[in-house]
Amino acid sequence: MATVLADSVRKSYGKIETVHGVSITVPDGAFVVLVGPSGCGKSTLLRMIAGLEEITSGTISIDGEVINDVEPKHRDIAMVFQNYALYPHMTVAENMGFSLRLARKPKDEIDRRVVDAAGILGLQDLLGRYPKQLSGGQRQRVAMGRAIVRSPQVFLFDEPLSNLDAKLRVQMRGELKDLHRRLKTTTIYVTHDQLEAMTMADQIVVMRDGLVEQVGAPLEIYDRPRNIFVASFIGSPAMNLIDGRIIRNADGYCFAGAGGQHLPVDQSVASTRLDRDVVYGLRPEHLFVTSDGGGIEATVSVLEPTGSETHIVADIGGDPITALLRERIDAPPGTVLPLGIKEGTSHIFDPATGSRLE
Repeated sequence: MATVLADSVRKSYGKIETVHGVSITVPDGAFVVLVGPSGCGKSTLLRMIAGLEEITSGTISIDGEVINDVEPKHRDIAMVFQNYALYPHMTVAENMGFSLRLARKPKDEIDRRVVDAAGILGLQDLLGRYPKQLSGGQRQRVAMGRAIVRSPQVFLFDEPLSNLDAKLRVQMRGELKDLHRRLKTTTIYVTHDQLEAMTMADQIVVMRDGLVEQVGAPLEIYDRPRNIFVASFIGSPAMNLIDGRIIRNADGYCFAGAGGQHLPVDQSVASTRLDRDVVYGLRPEHLFVTSDGGGIEATVSVLEPTGSETHIVADIGGDPITALLRERIDAPPGTVLPLGIKEGTSHIFDPATGSRLE
C-alpha cells in the first residue's frame, strides 16, 4: 500500500495545456475516484501517475518518493484499462501470469500467484480457457487478475466497466469494492459515470477542464456541492437550477423566480443576498406531492414511471423542474400537481462565480 501525491501537476501538448496545476492526495489504502465529463483531464492525470504520459511540470510521488523520471515498469503500479487487452493466443492463466514471466519469476511462484488471484476473482474453473471463450465480465476479471498477481503498491483503473452492459456493470461495481476491501491496496479509479463514483469511492475528485472542482466523501459532495458545476454533475436526475432573486416575504426571506414562484430558502444565507440575483438549487428527490392545499403549482410535461420510482418533468412559472417521487401516481401531461419542498434542502449559488453561498 502507498500514499500517492500529485503536487501542482500540469500537462501540455505543445502550446495547449490540458491539466492545469492539479494537486490531490490519495491516502494509503483508499479507493479514490476521479470523475468528470469527457476531456476534463482525468485519464491524462491517471496516465501521468502510471508513467504513460510525461509530466510537463509539478511532481507525482508514491510514499514520499518522486516518480516523475521513474520508468513505468519500476513504479510498482498495475493498470486496468477500458479494453481488456488480453492476448488471444494465451489461456487465462497465461494472460494473468505474463508480467511475472517477463520479470523472470520462478514458475512455482507464478503458478501460486495466479491460483491465488483466480480464487479471489472466481476464475478457478476458467484458467485453461482462451479469451474468445469468455464473457465480457469474465474478460474484465482476467484483466484485473493480471494486475492482482503483481501485488502492486497502487491499482489504477481507467473506465474498466464502460464496455459492459448495465446489469454486469452493477455486478462488477460490487466485485471491485469487495476486492478493494480484501486487498486494501491504494486504488485510483477513473470514470465519467457519477453513479459509479458515488457507489464505489471513499473519496471523489470532481474534475472539469483540467482543474479539480471539489474533493470529498461521496455524500459530502452530494449534500454540499461547492459550485453549480458539481451540483449539476453529481446526482441523477441532476439538481434543478433556477435563476431568480432573494426577496422579503411574510416569513422573512424567500427565493423569487422569474415566473413569480416563491420558494423557501435558508434564512441565514438569504439575509446576505437580499434583492440580489442568485441561482436556486433543489434535488429532485426533495420534491413531493402535497395534499395540504399549499405547494407550488407544477404543470406536468413528462411522466416517467420506472417501477420503483416516478420521474416527473414539470413547469413552474416557466422554469422546467424534475421531481423524483417514490410513489406511483397517475398524472398525464397537462396535469397540475401541487409540489412541496422538504425543509432545509435548498441550495443557493452565486450566478457570477457559480460558487455555493454559505
